[in-house]
Amino acid sequence: MVDIVNRPYATAFETFATARPEVMCLSADLTSSCEVDGFRDRHPDQFLSMGMAEQNMLSFAGGLAMQGYRPFIHTFAVFLYRRPYDQLINSIAYSNRKVRMMGFLPGITTPGGITHQAIEDIAVMRAIPNMTVLETGDATEVETVLEVADSIDGPVYVRVLRGQVPRLFATPFAFNKLRTLSKGDDVLVLTSGVCTEEALRATAALSAKGVGIHHLHASTLKPFDRDTFIEAARGKKGVVTLENHIITGGLGTIAAEIIAEEGLGVKLRRLGLNDTFAHGA
Repeated sequence: MVDIVNRPYATAFETFATARPEVMCLSADLTSSCEVDGFRDRHPDQFLSMGMAEQNMLSFAGGLAMQGYRPFIHTFAVFLYRRPYDQLINSIAYSNRKVRMMGFLPGITTPGGITHQAIEDIAVMRAIPNMTVLETGDATEVETVLEVADSIDGPVYVRVLRGQVPRLFATPFAFNKLRTLSKGDDVLVLTSGVCTEEALRATAALSAKGVGIHHLHASTLKPFDRDTFIEAARGKKGVVTLENHIITGGLGTIAAEIIAEEGLGVKLRRLGLNDTFAHGA
Protein backbone atom coordinates (compact mmCIF):
# COMPACT_ATOMS: atom_id res chain seq x y z
CA MET A 1 0.00 0.00 0.00
CA VAL A 2 1.44 3.38 -1.10
CA ASP A 3 0.96 6.29 1.28
CA ILE A 4 -0.84 9.24 -0.38
CA VAL A 5 -0.08 12.81 0.68
CA ASN A 6 -2.56 15.58 -0.07
CA ARG A 7 -1.11 18.83 -1.47
CA PRO A 8 2.47 18.34 -0.21
CA TYR A 9 3.72 21.39 -2.10
CA ALA A 10 1.37 23.80 -0.32
CA THR A 11 2.70 22.95 3.12
CA ALA A 12 6.32 22.69 2.01
CA PHE A 13 6.38 26.05 0.22
CA GLU A 14 4.79 27.93 3.12
CA THR A 15 7.30 26.47 5.57
CA PHE A 16 10.18 27.25 3.21
CA ALA A 17 9.18 30.79 2.24
CA THR A 18 8.13 32.09 5.65
CA ALA A 19 11.58 31.28 6.98
CA ARG A 20 13.11 33.35 4.17
CA PRO A 21 11.52 36.80 3.86
CA GLU A 22 13.42 37.60 0.64
CA VAL A 23 11.53 34.80 -1.15
CA MET A 24 8.81 36.19 -3.44
CA CYS A 25 5.97 33.99 -4.66
CA LEU A 26 4.82 34.92 -8.17
CA SER A 27 1.64 33.53 -9.72
CA ALA A 28 0.19 33.85 -13.22
CA ASP A 29 -3.52 33.57 -12.45
CA LEU A 30 -3.19 29.90 -11.43
CA THR A 31 -2.69 30.45 -7.71
CA SER A 32 -5.01 27.76 -6.33
CA SER A 33 -4.07 25.39 -9.16
CA CYS A 34 -0.44 25.67 -8.04
CA GLU A 35 -1.31 25.28 -4.34
CA VAL A 36 -0.11 28.73 -3.21
CA ASP A 37 -3.55 30.24 -2.51
CA GLY A 38 -3.19 29.65 1.22
CA PHE A 39 0.24 31.27 1.15
CA ARG A 40 -1.22 34.27 -0.71
CA ASP A 41 -3.89 34.71 1.93
CA ARG A 42 -1.60 34.34 4.94
CA HIS A 43 1.53 36.06 3.60
CA PRO A 44 0.43 38.77 1.15
CA ASP A 45 3.68 40.72 1.54
CA GLN A 46 5.57 37.86 -0.13
CA PHE A 47 3.05 37.28 -2.91
CA LEU A 48 2.63 38.92 -6.32
CA SER A 49 -0.23 38.17 -8.70
CA MET A 50 1.14 38.82 -12.18
CA GLY A 51 -2.02 37.98 -14.08
CA MET A 52 -2.21 35.88 -17.22
CA ALA A 53 0.93 37.52 -18.61
CA GLU A 54 3.78 35.05 -18.41
CA GLN A 55 6.15 37.03 -20.64
CA ASN A 56 6.01 39.99 -18.26
CA MET A 57 6.20 37.67 -15.24
CA LEU A 58 9.49 36.10 -16.32
CA SER A 59 11.08 39.48 -17.08
CA PHE A 60 9.79 40.81 -13.76
CA ALA A 61 11.25 37.80 -11.94
CA GLY A 62 14.61 38.45 -13.57
CA GLY A 63 14.48 42.00 -12.22
CA LEU A 64 13.58 40.81 -8.73
CA ALA A 65 16.53 38.43 -8.74
CA MET A 66 18.78 41.24 -9.93
CA GLN A 67 17.75 43.23 -6.84
CA GLY A 68 18.49 40.41 -4.40
CA TYR A 69 15.06 38.85 -4.04
CA ARG A 70 14.51 35.11 -4.49
CA PRO A 71 11.57 34.77 -6.92
CA PHE A 72 9.68 31.49 -7.19
CA ILE A 73 7.38 31.47 -10.21
CA HIS A 74 4.23 29.31 -10.06
CA THR A 75 2.24 28.28 -13.11
CA PHE A 76 1.57 25.25 -15.27
CA ALA A 77 4.80 23.88 -16.72
CA VAL A 78 3.81 24.62 -20.30
CA PHE A 79 3.43 28.35 -19.61
CA LEU A 80 7.00 28.70 -18.36
CA TYR A 81 8.68 28.14 -21.72
CA ARG A 82 6.34 28.14 -24.75
CA ARG A 83 4.78 31.60 -24.54
CA PRO A 84 7.63 33.44 -22.75
CA TYR A 85 10.62 31.74 -24.38
CA ASP A 86 12.28 34.99 -25.47
CA GLN A 87 11.98 36.46 -21.98
CA LEU A 88 13.19 33.20 -20.45
CA ILE A 89 16.37 33.41 -22.50
CA ASN A 90 17.10 37.14 -22.28
CA SER A 91 15.85 38.06 -18.79
CA ILE A 92 16.74 34.89 -16.88
CA ALA A 93 19.03 32.35 -18.59
CA TYR A 94 21.52 34.64 -20.37
CA SER A 95 22.06 36.73 -17.24
CA ASN A 96 22.08 33.57 -15.07
CA ARG A 97 19.50 34.94 -12.64
CA LYS A 98 18.47 32.96 -9.56
CA VAL A 99 14.87 32.46 -10.65
CA ARG A 100 13.08 29.26 -9.66
CA MET A 101 10.36 28.19 -12.11
CA MET A 102 7.93 25.77 -10.50
CA GLY A 103 6.09 24.01 -13.32
CA PHE A 104 2.93 22.17 -12.37
CA LEU A 105 1.06 19.50 -14.38
CA PRO A 106 4.03 18.39 -16.50
CA GLY A 107 3.58 16.05 -19.43
CA ILE A 108 0.19 14.39 -19.74
CA THR A 109 -0.72 14.68 -16.05
CA THR A 110 -3.24 17.36 -17.10
CA PRO A 111 -6.49 16.57 -18.95
CA GLY A 112 -6.42 20.03 -20.53
CA GLY A 113 -5.29 19.04 -24.02
CA ILE A 114 -2.23 20.12 -25.98
CA THR A 115 -2.38 23.78 -24.89
CA HIS A 116 -1.76 22.68 -21.29
CA GLN A 117 0.51 19.65 -21.80
CA ALA A 118 4.24 20.24 -21.36
CA ILE A 119 5.42 17.25 -23.37
CA GLU A 120 8.63 18.79 -24.78
CA ASP A 121 9.67 20.97 -21.84
CA ILE A 122 12.69 18.89 -20.82
CA ALA A 123 14.00 18.93 -24.39
CA VAL A 124 13.66 22.72 -24.49
CA MET A 125 14.93 23.49 -21.01
CA ARG A 126 17.99 21.23 -21.05
CA ALA A 127 19.09 22.90 -24.30
CA ILE A 128 19.23 26.33 -22.60
CA PRO A 129 22.66 27.32 -21.23
CA ASN A 130 22.82 27.93 -17.45
CA MET A 131 19.51 26.12 -16.87
CA THR A 132 19.15 23.38 -14.24
CA VAL A 133 16.27 20.91 -14.72
CA LEU A 134 14.72 19.00 -11.80
CA GLU A 135 11.71 16.68 -11.65
CA THR A 136 9.84 15.43 -8.60
CA GLY A 137 8.72 11.81 -8.50
CA ASP A 138 6.84 11.54 -5.21
CA ALA A 139 5.60 13.50 -2.18
CA THR A 140 8.98 13.35 -0.43
CA GLU A 141 10.74 14.95 -3.39
CA VAL A 142 8.00 17.59 -3.67
CA GLU A 143 8.48 18.43 0.00
CA THR A 144 12.28 18.66 -0.23
CA VAL A 145 12.97 20.08 -3.70
CA LEU A 146 12.64 23.73 -2.65
CA GLU A 147 15.88 23.94 -0.69
CA VAL A 148 17.70 22.07 -3.47
CA ALA A 149 16.42 24.48 -6.11
CA ASP A 150 17.20 27.49 -3.95
CA SER A 151 20.80 26.36 -3.43
CA ILE A 152 21.67 26.45 -7.14
CA ASP A 153 23.56 29.46 -8.50
CA GLY A 154 21.42 30.16 -11.57
CA PRO A 155 17.96 29.54 -12.99
CA VAL A 156 16.12 26.33 -12.12
CA TYR A 157 13.15 24.65 -13.78
CA VAL A 158 11.23 22.14 -11.65
CA ARG A 159 8.52 19.71 -12.75
CA VAL A 160 6.21 19.64 -9.72
CA LEU A 161 3.50 17.13 -8.79
CA ARG A 162 0.36 18.50 -7.17
CA GLY A 163 -2.80 17.28 -5.46
CA GLN A 164 -2.74 13.75 -4.09
CA VAL A 165 0.83 12.55 -4.48
CA PRO A 166 2.16 9.09 -3.52
CA ARG A 167 5.04 8.80 -1.08
CA LEU A 168 7.55 6.39 -2.60
CA PHE A 169 10.84 7.47 -1.00
CA ALA A 170 12.02 7.75 2.60
CA THR A 171 14.98 10.02 1.86
CA PRO A 172 14.90 13.64 0.56
CA PHE A 173 15.64 14.98 -2.90
CA ALA A 174 19.36 14.60 -3.59
CA PHE A 175 20.78 16.91 -6.26
CA ASN A 176 22.33 15.17 -9.27
CA LYS A 177 22.12 11.70 -7.75
CA LEU A 178 20.19 8.81 -9.30
CA ARG A 179 18.17 6.74 -6.82
CA THR A 180 18.75 3.00 -6.94
CA LEU A 181 15.35 1.37 -6.36
CA SER A 182 16.34 -2.21 -7.19
CA LYS A 183 19.39 -4.12 -8.41
CA GLY A 184 19.47 -6.83 -11.04
CA ASP A 185 21.73 -8.22 -13.76
CA ASP A 186 19.46 -8.34 -16.83
CA VAL A 187 17.86 -5.00 -17.70
CA LEU A 188 18.46 -1.42 -16.56
CA VAL A 189 15.25 0.59 -16.19
CA LEU A 190 15.64 4.39 -15.97
CA THR A 191 12.55 6.41 -15.02
CA SER A 192 11.52 9.87 -13.87
CA GLY A 193 8.47 11.65 -12.51
CA VAL A 194 5.14 9.82 -12.35
CA CYS A 195 6.57 7.02 -14.49
CA THR A 196 8.67 5.74 -11.60
CA GLU A 197 5.60 4.49 -9.69
CA GLU A 198 4.41 2.67 -12.82
CA ALA A 199 7.82 1.11 -13.33
CA LEU A 200 7.90 -0.11 -9.72
CA ARG A 201 4.78 -2.15 -10.43
CA ALA A 202 6.31 -3.57 -13.60
CA THR A 203 9.56 -4.36 -11.80
CA ALA A 204 7.71 -6.41 -9.20
CA ALA A 205 5.93 -8.42 -11.90
CA LEU A 206 9.10 -9.01 -13.92
CA SER A 207 11.13 -9.95 -10.86
CA ALA A 208 8.50 -12.56 -10.02
CA LYS A 209 9.20 -14.06 -13.47
CA GLY A 210 12.91 -14.23 -12.80
CA VAL A 211 14.00 -11.11 -14.72
CA GLY A 212 16.71 -9.15 -12.90
CA ILE A 213 15.77 -5.45 -13.00
CA HIS A 214 18.17 -2.69 -12.04
CA HIS A 215 15.90 0.33 -11.54
CA LEU A 216 17.20 3.91 -11.35
CA HIS A 217 15.03 6.97 -10.66
CA ALA A 218 16.19 10.34 -12.03
CA SER A 219 15.18 13.56 -10.30
CA THR A 220 17.98 15.76 -11.68
CA LEU A 221 17.85 15.82 -15.49
CA LYS A 222 20.37 18.60 -16.07
CA PRO A 223 23.06 18.05 -14.94
CA PHE A 224 22.87 14.26 -14.94
CA ASP A 225 24.46 11.59 -12.77
CA ARG A 226 26.43 9.97 -15.58
CA ASP A 227 28.70 7.85 -13.40
CA THR A 228 25.88 5.96 -11.67
CA PHE A 229 24.11 5.39 -14.99
CA ILE A 230 27.27 4.15 -16.73
CA GLU A 231 28.09 1.75 -13.91
CA ALA A 232 24.56 0.35 -13.91
CA ALA A 233 24.34 0.03 -17.71
CA ARG A 234 27.58 -1.90 -18.20
CA GLY A 235 26.96 -5.56 -18.97
CA LYS A 236 23.18 -5.28 -19.15
CA LYS A 237 21.18 -6.95 -21.92
CA GLY A 238 19.30 -3.71 -22.48
CA VAL A 239 18.29 -0.31 -21.14
CA VAL A 240 14.66 0.86 -20.98
CA THR A 241 13.70 4.47 -20.28
CA LEU A 242 10.20 5.54 -19.28
CA GLU A 243 9.20 9.21 -19.13
CA ASN A 244 6.19 11.55 -19.02
CA HIS A 245 7.47 13.40 -22.11
CA ILE A 246 8.16 12.84 -25.79
CA ILE A 247 11.03 10.39 -26.31
CA THR A 248 12.96 13.09 -28.18
CA GLY A 249 15.17 15.31 -26.06
CA GLY A 250 14.19 14.02 -22.64
CA LEU A 251 15.26 11.16 -20.41
CA GLY A 252 15.55 8.67 -23.29
CA THR A 253 17.78 11.04 -25.22
CA ILE A 254 19.96 11.65 -22.15
CA ALA A 255 20.47 7.88 -21.90
CA ALA A 256 21.16 7.57 -25.63
CA GLU A 257 23.78 10.32 -25.53
CA ILE A 258 25.65 8.70 -22.64
CA ILE A 259 25.48 5.20 -24.15
CA ALA A 260 26.88 6.51 -27.46
CA GLU A 261 29.52 8.79 -25.93
CA GLU A 262 30.80 6.08 -23.59
CA GLY A 263 30.63 3.30 -26.21
CA LEU A 264 28.59 1.08 -23.90
CA GLY A 265 27.19 -0.98 -26.78
CA VAL A 266 23.88 -1.77 -25.07
CA LYS A 267 20.46 -1.78 -26.74
CA LEU A 268 18.14 1.07 -25.73
CA ARG A 269 14.33 1.14 -25.78
CA ARG A 270 12.74 4.54 -25.10
CA LEU A 271 9.15 4.61 -23.83
CA GLY A 272 7.12 7.81 -23.85
CA LEU A 273 5.19 9.88 -26.37
CA ASN A 274 6.60 9.07 -29.80
CA ASP A 275 6.39 12.14 -32.09
CA THR A 276 2.78 12.80 -31.20
CA PHE A 277 0.63 15.21 -29.25
CA ALA A 278 -1.48 13.70 -26.49
CA HIS A 279 -5.26 13.81 -26.18
CA GLY A 280 -7.09 15.59 -23.39
CA ALA A 281 -10.29 17.17 -22.10
